[in-house]
Amino acid sequence: MSKPPYYAPTGGLPPQTQLLTDRAMFTDAYAVIPKGTMTDIVTSNLPFWDKTRAWVLARPLSGFAETFSQYIMEVSPGGGSTRPETDPKAQGVLFVVDGTMTLRIGAGTHELAMGGYAYLPPGCDWSLANNSDAPARFHWVRKAYQRVEGIDLPDAFVTDEHAATTISMPGTDGKWATTRFVDPGDMRHDMHVNIVTFQPGAVIPFAETHVMEHGLYVLQGKAVYRLNQDWVEVEAGDFMWLRAFCPQACYAGGPGPFRYLLYKDVNRHMTLRG
Repeated sequence: MSKPPYYAPTGGLPPQTQLLTDRAMFTDAYAVIPKGTMTDIVTSNLPFWDKTRAWVLARPLSGFAETFSQYIMEVSPGGGSTRPETDPKAQGVLFVVDGTMTLRIGAGTHELAMGGYAYLPPGCDWSLANNSDAPARFHWVRKAYQRVEGIDLPDAFVTDEHAATTISMPGTDGKWATTRFVDPGDMRHDMHVNIVTFQPGAVIPFAETHVMEHGLYVLQGKAVYRLNQDWVEVEAGDFMWLRAFCPQACYAGGPGPFRYLLYKDVNRHMTLRG
């Protein structure tokens, strides 16, 4: 089965003649970071990464979304890291959207291409290299793991989206489906990173309003998304960042499927302070 192309930024700068009007917005309830904002001048470098740059899409912000960070990593040929994660409490998910890369976990190595997925628990011994002749681009979602006494840490694993389980939402005739990489009943995991797919014309038929924070990166297609009180047009390459309880719904516009990579925090008591 051939894999569909996923949008990945390549950088560059717009010309001086381009109009400044754009779809980028940041509100108290959500943010939209359209693909056109991911230029050369907003990339970041990270410690111990060679020939690599990152577009930072989300980071914990007090009073907004506080549980996760999300990067799009671009590793040039010959680049990578033997010390990629500097926070011993951080877990991570990698999802490849362009190119190929070699991931080492412990004594094992894995070749990841478009659609490749890896879960890396806190304290995991891993490294990454691009041994190809083209850039590799992938999402890196990071979250501080919330330990619970009596529950073991999750195991590291590597898979591919086509090997994962896709479940249709009830009553939708397969028009709305979720590809899950982790069993929702596995209490070891306190975050899920899934792929959600809507066929043209499919909808979320109510305003979801819930405690989970979200990062949504549009892999393919386009839609009109309801965010709080606004309807916002989004397309492949755009990122939506939602704080807890932001009402959300969508209508898939076609002509092809609308698909996005979705982060949410799960399976833990709410932190109480004060």
